Amino acid sequence: MTTLSGTNLPRVGGYNQAVVLDAIRTRDQVSRVELAALTGLTNQTVSNVVRKLLDAGLVAESGQAPSSGGKRRTLLSLRADGACAVGVHLDPEAAVIVVVDLAGDVIGTRRLRLTDSGDPADVVDRVARAAQRLIDRSGVDRARLLGLGVAAPGPVDGTSGAVVSPPNFPGWGRVPLTEMFVEATGLPVALDNDATAAAIGERWIGGADRAGSFLFIYLGTGIGAGIVLNNAVLHGDSGNAGEFGHMAVEPGDRVCHCGATDCLGPYCSPPALIDDLLRRHGRTAADRIGLTGTPDSVHDDWRALRRAARAGDPDACDVVRRAARRIGQAARGAASLLDVGRIVLGGEALRGIEPIMREEIEAAVNRTSVARTIRAVTVEQSLIGDTVGAVGAASLVLHGNYTPGWRMLTDVAG
Repeated sequence: MTTLSGTNLPRVGGYNQAVVLDAIRTRDQVSRVELAALTGLTNQTVSNVVRKLLDAGLVAESGQAPSSGGKRRTLLSLRADGACAVGVHLDPEAAVIVVVDLAGDVIGTRRLRLTDSGDPADVVDRVARAAQRLIDRSGVDRARLLGLGVAAPGPVDGTSGAVVSPPNFPGWGRVPLTEMFVEATGLPVALDNDATAAAIGERWIGGADRAGSFLFIYLGTGIGAGIVLNNAVLHGDSGNAGEFGHMAVEPGDRVCHCGATDCLGPYCSPPALIDDLLRRHGRTAADRIGLTGTPDSVHDDWRALRRAARAGDPDACDVVRRAARRIGQAARGAASLLDVGRIVLGGEALRGIEPIMREEIEAAVNRTSVARTIRAVTVEQSLIGDTVGAVGAASLVLHGNYTPGWRMLTDVAG
């Protein structure tokens, strides 16, 4: 696995603390001597940094390594209660809110139904109040609460902390979500698009199992992707890297909100698959599966379609596989361009149909991969599960505070 290296130059204490904390976090238990070898820091620097992490309550001495003939080495491990963060995943139908500790464990969760998501101010007010109640119910130490992360559908203007006309939120224009949540909660707020937040969550929670590079494909109301290359999250020049729904695939008769007919998004969303089943297999199949096909029943219809596909219904499996092949077509191009050896699938809309999706996508990405003679591209399910968007949102805060990055080297204030 790729290991971060520290630096012994002056005025970079924050960076070195992040490097050491990351090494402890991803290895469960580790000694000071091992940390020096892992990070490239001197033994003295490691001792100084570890002392600060112990004083801050972020790590603990958790035992001793077996003796190899000399003095037994003291082992260090992460203190899960050393810090926590709140995560909010905004979706047109619901907001999922979680409280996550430093180890990435969810210690509180709440799903808030959004029957009317057309008013951003009302959504923020309701979510903020639900988040405050969840914090109280979780019993966390507010002194160790680092902030609130928000995962929202893009596009996102990272400079101003706003979402800009997200297609699944009709009536939303330029909405300054960061500022609005700061005012509503009094907490520091981090904002990112939902797919990138999910990738950050997967990287933070996954530790050694998600080290290196991977493409995270997120399927919810829409489809997006997060990109992690050599442990660094790729945001792009505008902060909107991973617009996977606009990957070009075989064109059809569905028009994307951008005006194109060959964008992936309109062919693999839950409403698209429900429409496909009605078009391809008719009313008889829809009635057998339990689909009504009306605009206000998409949530229930999608659940019924997934249930039927999981049970092996041939018509339900047909439309799911067709969508998965389109996703695989786009994923093949992305994996070849980025040279990633792993694709991770996540999102609430995938629940129950992951095996079908994985099978089709894995076949597609390895069919003509230029790198297949070196290594196959693996397709895996998210380690986090259904709440990956909300946990990813909380991880925006944890990752931003404790993951070593070049900005720590240029921040004179430390």
